[in-house]
Amino acid sequence: MVPLLGIAAWSGTGKTTLLKALIPLLIERGIRPGLIKHTHHDMDVDTPGKDSYVLRKAGAAQTLVASAKRWALMTETPEEAEPDLHYLASRMDSSQLDLILVEGFKHETITKILLFRQGTGRDVAELAPDADVIAVASDVPLLSVGVPVLNINAPSQIAAFIASWLAGQQ
Repeated sequence: MVPLLGIAAWSGTGKTTLLKALIPLLIERGIRPGLIKHTHHDMDVDTPGKDSYVLRKAGAAQTLVASAKRWALMTETPEEAEPDLHYLASRMDSSQLDLILVEGFKHETITKILLFRQGTGRDVAELAPDADVIAVASDVPLLSVGVPVLNINAPSQIAAFIASWLAGQQ
């Protein structure tokens, strides 16, 4: 199983911004990252009017769209509860990945780095690292959080921390 690493934070903290910077830095270190992103919004990766969209809307339970550059599998789940993170991770091709980064799913029992930004309107006292948290990335110094504190504005420092953690997983 490919290790999962959650990037967890309140909305507006900069999870996507950090991941956008981290992914190329991890690749530079020879780490092949995958990504699972959870959203609470209704989303569609297909384009209305395109053949794949029309055929999927006609009732196909699964639609796979492929080209020479990429492929995507869409699975309809209108009657199901929220998707299970470990099930979703098992759908990914582990032969292509060294790590799966997870944005969202903050209540899952997986290894996580928590993010904190002072300007989000949240109080640092609300930050409660549990046993799954291996670090906190923050824009202000934090005392007594019980885990390493990283600079959220220094993605290379966070990438180095992730690479070191990942090396310890093997």
